Amino acid sequence: RQLTMKLLVFVLLIAGAYGCGRPTYPPTVSRVVGGEDVRANSWPWQVSLQYKSGSSFYHTCGGTLIANQWVLTAAHCIGSYTYRVYLGKHNLGKSESGSIAISPAKIIVHEAWDSYRIRNDIALIKLSTPVQRSDSIMPACLPASGEILPHNFPCYVTGWGRLWTGGPIADILQQARLPVVGYETCSKSDWWGSLVTSSMVCAGGDGQLASCNGDSGGPLNCQNSDGSWDVHGVVSFGSSMGCNYYKKPSVFTSVSAYINWINNVMASN
Repeated sequence: RQLTMKLLVFVLLIAGAYGCGRPTYPPTVSRVVGGEDVRANSWPWQVSLQYKSGSSFYHTCGGTLIANQWVLTAAHCIGSYTYRVYLGKHNLGKSESGSIAISPAKIIVHEAWDSYRIRNDIALIKLSTPVQRSDSIMPACLPASGEILPHNFPCYVTGWGRLWTGGPIADILQQARLPVVGYETCSKSDWWGSLVTSSMVCAGGDGQLASCNGDSGGPLNCQNSDGSWDVHGVVSFGSSMGCNYYKKPSVFTSVSAYINWINNVMASN
């Protein structure tokens, strides 16, 4: 009996040490409309994907750490550049202890990525070295395969950039509360219509909530009842008509629709 207890404690310790979606510094989530600076390191799975130009690197997209050597991002973020993944960042304009830049060992874009119709907008980056978990770097949890969040479920988009053209890039990581818009609503003809598939998640779109603060490839963070956070979406596209146009919510690749793909890629690479 004592042995089983010891074993159980050991298993729990391992699960705790390798847990996901539980920041040391939990995010300050309010019902505030619009974007706001985040509490430092409260989304420790958020990464900055940066491309090289000349001798410098520049932020281009967001991404989500989902395992110690794997980052989830959008297919449309990937081009023929040299990239690096910056982890543990809060302010992109400052050097910060606890942050680290790692080059990709390989980048796997979904084989059925369709840039014309924006389908299967998902990619995985394998880091050249596994990251050490810390207060500022830890993975998000993945949702269950096929899990669909109910209409109006409150989630948060995080990122350093704008989802839309024209705006400057933020130095400090931003968060904005975006309620999920169910597929039934989002696929109505006066919303996104047939552009949206059931492999996507819509969030926002009430004309007031600013979802501009998101960033392509970054996470839609949704909290489980046990307090941990899942990455339910990868920022994919928005309206060219401007920031959070009414009935044109932000559209994300649904992570739960690609769990098998994610597992297969990680297992075979």
